[in-house]
Amino acid sequence: MFSKIASTLGAAVIVGGAMLGLTSPAQAESAPGCGPVTQIGSTAYIKSGGTSIGSVKQFKGCNKNWAYVYVWEGFRSSHSNWEVCVSVATGSSAPYLLEGLKCISNKADNWSSGTNTLSVCTHAVGNIKWSGNTPTARTSIRC
Repeated sequence: MFSKIASTLGAAVIVGGAMLGLTSPAQAESAPGCGPVTQIGSTAYIKSGGTSIGSVKQFKGCNKNWAYVYVWEGFRSSHSNWEVCVSVATGSSAPYLLEGLKCISNKADNWSSGTNTLSVCTHAVGNIKWSGNTPTARTSIRC
């Protein structure tokens, strides 16, 4: 019960009996056309000037790998136009092959296509592009 309540509240801290909401990325739970998925590997953070503006995660489910990017509210509220791209990258060393690449404009989140890559080393790669800036992040490699 506690974990369900905690996940519903997202990031919140109780201090001296008062609940303080904190800015945090949304929790992805279902890949498009798949349903519930399980995160694998670390969460990576897309940063601009030392500030986190998005998060990148890799999931497995429906016999596929999925990559996901969430663009944080602080960035969205201060920018009117951006593109977010995400893909599953294969291989354990560069150069990596990008699979399931999807880009979308002015949305809070984006999923890659599901990739048939569960039998190889993968990680999720995502970026947010605006006004000549394209910060990128990648999750840990999972084999």
